[in-house]
Amino acid sequence: MAAVEFSHVSCTGAVCSCFLLAVAYVGSLYAWKSDLPRDHPATVKRRFVGVLLVTLLAPLYLWLISNDSADPQGPHLLQWLGLQTEGFLLASTLPLLLTMLLFLGPIAMCLTDGSCYSPITRGMMYIKYRYRDVLWLRNFIVAPFTEEFVFRACMLPLLIPCLGPGLAVVVCPLFFGVAHIHHVFERLKTGDQSVKVIWMLTMFQFSYTTVFGAYTAFLFVRTGHLIGPYFCHAFCNEMGFPNFGDVFTGSKLRAVLLSVLYVAGLVLFLVFLWPATQASLYSNSTYKWT
Repeated sequence: MAAVEFSHVSCTGAVCSCFLLAVAYVGSLYAWKSDLPRDHPATVKRRFVGVLLVTLLAPLYLWLISNDSADPQGPHLLQWLGLQTEGFLLASTLPLLLTMLLFLGPIAMCLTDGSCYSPITRGMMYIKYRYRDVLWLRNFIVAPFTEEFVFRACMLPLLIPCLGPGLAVVVCPLFFGVAHIHHVFERLKTGDQSVKVIWMLTMFQFSYTTVFGAYTAFLFVRTGHLIGPYFCHAFCNEMGFPNFGDVFTGSKLRAVLLSVLYVAGLVLFLVFLWPATQASLYSNSTYKWT
């Protein structure tokens, strides 16, 4: 496969291309007119078709606007997209373990109160009931993969030549965060909440998804692989946003131990964040961020 590059794409062109990809992704969710709620199986299946089509067309768009690289040994398109075999094993495990460190407190809490519901268990149920649990398929397969592919793998190759890796990691998730604002229309449609509450929830979701997007963008650039961000995305979909209030329910000893684990998890995460994502561990020669 021939080496390609995107250094000729201007900053304006890169930002506009990312905006186009984001609009295409969100637009595909509403391509099918329906009065059914977003979690209805028929709605979910129709949206699968839309986002998978965008996921297939996005790399074609990148290929069309790319130039042949002056360096014949440079990265080819699949490498830009984080699809490579070298370093795959570590890329599929270390970023996930790093993320689990960050969630050390929530993991301990759900293990002690019995609320943990393993994605593997969900997967086995999905197979057992003949692929009927489309929500499991959406939350752990389709949504994490397509979002990471379109919003990270297809946007960062355009942004990094213009902005550099550090700023690209900050700018890239803004498209991801804004893309989630469309949920406000679905909440307004149901009429279950006041407009004020809906906008508060939407702004919180925008903030949370933007920060999370910056983290997975960081993982993508540092490792040069898509698999790590995908696994971390699926894991975070399972865990959800930590419920800090539940830490202080129950006995005082439980609250102290969980508090220690929350803090310890955050400290360990920050300590290992940079060394555990060294490019050399993952044979990442595409994205250089030292």
